[in-house]
Amino acid sequence: MALMQGQKDAVAARLAGLPARAASGWLADAQAKAEVLLLAQGLPTRRDEYWRYTDPASLVAAEAPPAKRFDPGDEVPAFDGIDRLKLVFVDGVFDPAASDDPTLAGVVIERLADAGRVAGHWAQSLYGVLAARGQTPVARPFATLATSRARDGVVIRVTAKAARPVALVYVHAADTSDAILHHVVKLEAGAELTLLESGPGAARLTKVMEVEVGEGAAFHHIRVQGRDHDRRAATHVFAHVGAGALFKSFTLTANGRLTRNEAVVDLAGAGARAHLAGAAVGDG
Repeated sequence: MALMQGQKDAVAARLAGLPARAASGWLADAQAKAEVLLLAQGLPTRRDEYWRYTDPASLVAAEAPPAKRFDPGDEVPAFDGIDRLKLVFVDGVFDPAASDDPTLAGVVIERLADAGRVAGHWAQSLYGVLAARGQTPVARPFATLATSRARDGVVIRVTAKAARPVALVYVHAADTSDAILHHVVKLEAGAELTLLESGPGAARLTKVMEVEVGEGAAFHHIRVQGRDHDRRAATHVFAHVGAGALFKSFTLTANGRLTRNEAVVDLAGAGARAHLAGAAVGDG
């Protein structure tokens, strides 16, 4: 069904406030393809069946609604006591000065933009691909949006058991920041990785993570969202789990004006397993 003019205008307004797509390489092609899909899908409204109980207006708006930062006082940050490789994003932009050296035994970590300029890069076969498969039978336009206009992200290839967890830390700095991130993770057969995520990310965060778990591999995902009271987030995880492989994900969501987390997991082989769990807490 063709979009009505108002729906087209909403998509155009949302895209107009975002950085341009990648300029060259396979990433540019993938983002252009995703934008074509987004223009066909449109952005959701409260009248859509899949959004009946969630008003997407603040996620669709051209500008992110303001959100003040939460003051944690002297609280210890999430995962602070764990020996981990830390990668920090401030309002959706990678901060190398605050991050650790990305060198890790059994793991190769690259910036999405850097990988996107390398012809034949392994991430080319996954970026936007798992997300596109996850659009049936339900369209997921915010995942399409993140694929088409991701300004940053990491691609992680795991070839053995990672020596320590990788931690993605999302810092919220500006009251009206509008962050879009897209990560790609590939675990080779028999590999293992624990991925930690923490922080509010931005006043409004749109994020996608695509994960391919090879045969006999294990992916452990622990995420803590929050605690800013007025933050908004729409996140998606798309996973392809091979034979005998394990995908485990737990999310703790704290505070926030609106948080919508979606997961699409394809159990693609005999003995493939997936565990997804979560909890939500709020304080006054």
